[in-house]
Amino acid sequence: MKNEPEDRRSVYDDEVDGVPEPEFKRLSAEEAAEWRSRQPRESVWRLVLWQLLLGLLLVPLAWLLTRRAEVAGSAAYGVLCILLPTALMAYGLTSSGLARLIRRLFPGMSGLSLAGLFFWEGVKVLLALAMMWQAPRLVPGLSWLALVAGLVVALKAYWLELWMRSRRAARTSKIL
Repeated sequence: MKNEPEDRRSVYDDEVDGVPEPEFKRLSAEEAAEWRSRQPRESVWRLVLWQLLLGLLLVPLAWLLTRRAEVAGSAAYGVLCILLPTALMAYGLTSSGLARLIRRLFPGMSGLSLAGLFFWEGVKVLLALAMMWQAPRLVPGLSWLALVAGLVVALKAYWLELWMRSRRAARTSKIL
């Protein structure tokens, strides 16, 4: 090709910058256990909790601002359209019989974990879409604006949890 260098090995060599790559060092079982103990244990259920808390703040606020139960109900249903699929995905990835069976039969198989993540993400998206599709039938006096507000607030929980996680990690690294 026209833009390919003459000697490809010099471009793809590990020592192009003049600094040799450090040798890969396997950790002993004790070192690996010590490394794991320093890593914070995160749970996907914390995200579900944040979504629930934000929803519990939004629904009374929607009622206080409008004094209409339909608006509060629509906001609550919007939060549920995100909260319930997320909780189902969290259950599927962490607590379901299938997840436990895969972890037991194939320990350390990250490919299966990734496949499970894709599967449950698809289930989550389809359930959220189905719930929104059914909103006009299930929520009397539906306010689409309030429903979208509930969706947005519940989705912002992802960013809130990510921000809180980075703060916890920064705090933990300062301690260590």
